[in-house]
Amino acid sequence: MHQPVHYRTIQVDRLSLFYREAGTQDAPTLLLLHGLPSSSRMFQPLLTRLSHSYHLVAPDYPGFGHSDWPPPEEFEYTFDHIAEVMTRFTEALGLSHYTLYMQDYGAPVGFRMVLAHPERVQALIVQDAVAHNEGLGANWATRRAFWASREAHEAELRANLLSLPTTRTRHVGDDPDVGSYDPDLWTDEYAFLNAPGQAQIQSDLFYDYRTNVDDYPKWQAWMQKTQPKLLVLWGKHDLSFDSGEPERYRKDVLSAEVHLLDAGHFALDTKPDEIAELVRRFAMAPASEAAIPH
Repeated sequence: MHQPVHYRTIQVDRLSLFYREAGTQDAPTLLLLHGLPSSSRMFQPLLTRLSHSYHLVAPDYPGFGHSDWPPPEEFEYTFDHIAEVMTRFTEALGLSHYTLYMQDYGAPVGFRMVLAHPERVQALIVQDAVAHNEGLGANWATRRAFWASREAHEAELRANLLSLPTTRTRHVGDDPDVGSYDPDLWTDEYAFLNAPGQAQIQSDLFYDYRTNVDDYPKWQAWMQKTQPKLLVLWGKHDLSFDSGEPERYRKDVLSAEVHLLDAGHFALDTKPDEIAELVRRFAMAPASEAAIPH
C-alpha cells in the first residue's frame, strides 16, 4: 500500500527548510532535487507512486517553494552555498546513503553534493539536467551574454528567464499535445517568480550558473572515472536544453540507461506513471547490470 505524503519543515543553518517525505525510513532513500522555477511540488507524482517501496525526500531550496526566502543581503544565492545547505539538510535527517534524482537546477546542486561526499551516493537519476557545455544549446545566447556582462544584460535576462511565455515554454516546449498540461503548472510558477524579492534572488542565482559551466569537466571526469549506476530520463519536447545531451551522459557512463520520453522539460507533468516504473526498475536492478540501449 502507498504511504501517505508528509509535509515537514526543519531548521538548518537558521533557515526553515520545507520538504516532502513519503515511505518508511528503513527503505532505500531517493533524494529528489528540483529545478527552476519549481519546488519539491514537481515530485508529488513520484511520492504518491513509489512510497510503497522507497523512502522519498524532496526538499525546497532556500529561496524556493515553502522554504525561507532570505534576502540576498543575508544569504548568498550561489550553487555552492545551496549545495552546502542541502548537504547539511541530509545530515540533519540522517540520510547517509541515497539515490540522487536531479532535475534542471538539481544537477548543479547534486553534482556538488556528489563530489563533496561521493560515498553517500548509491546511484544517479538525471531528468532534463545538463552536465556538458554543449547541452545548454543555442537558446542560451542571452544568458551567456548576461554572464559576460551582468549590468548590461540583466533587464534582458529577467525578461527572458522570468516571463510568463518562458515559464509556460519550460513546461510545454514543442509538445503538440498542449491539452495534456495543467496550466496551473506555469501560472503558479509565474506568480512565484513575481513575488516580492524573487526577481533579485533568481537573477543572483542565475548569474552564478556560469560557475556550473566551469565545473562541468569535473562532473564529467567523476562520472568517467567512477562509472556510477546512472539513469537518464529526457523529455523529447524539452526546449530548455540541447536534445543531444542524453547521449553525452552515455559517453561518460558506458552502462547508462537512457530513455527519451514523449514529454517536456518537466517530464513528470505528463508521464508520471512511466517515470515511476522506470525509476522502480532502475532502483531494483543491481549496479553491475548492463543497461539496455533505448
